[in-house]
Amino acid sequence: QVQLVESGGGSVQAGGSLRLSCAASAYIYSAPYLAWFRQAPGKEREGVAAIKSDGSTMYADSMKGRFTISRDNAKNTLYLQMNSLKPEDTAMYYCAAGHIWLLSSYAYSYWGQGTQVTVSS
Repeated sequence: QVQLVESGGGSVQAGGSLRLSCAASAYIYSAPYLAWFRQAPGKEREGVAAIKSDGSTMYADSMKGRFTISRDNAKNTLYLQMNSLKPEDTAMYYCAAGHIWLLSSYAYSYWGQGTQVTVSS
């Protein structure tokens, strides 16, 4: 079954941290590229970070140094460690799997349902 399930979202004060997880079915996890996206109310979905099967990563400029994407191949799980959170990081966060090395939504074919992150000032 094609499946991506996010968890770990919640409410946190500015400056705090959260770790998001995304459990993937084996079929999905075998996709060459995994990524995190986010979408705030009234805004377009934007790429956060992506990771290749060999561990290579890329980040959106605004997330560099604060967010870290990683994967545990033994658990078929993708992670996003978020530090120094800001109110503007408030959004629904989605994990995705795809076959094009880009931080654009069209590059990813499989999507989870999302997990909400709310950062208060």
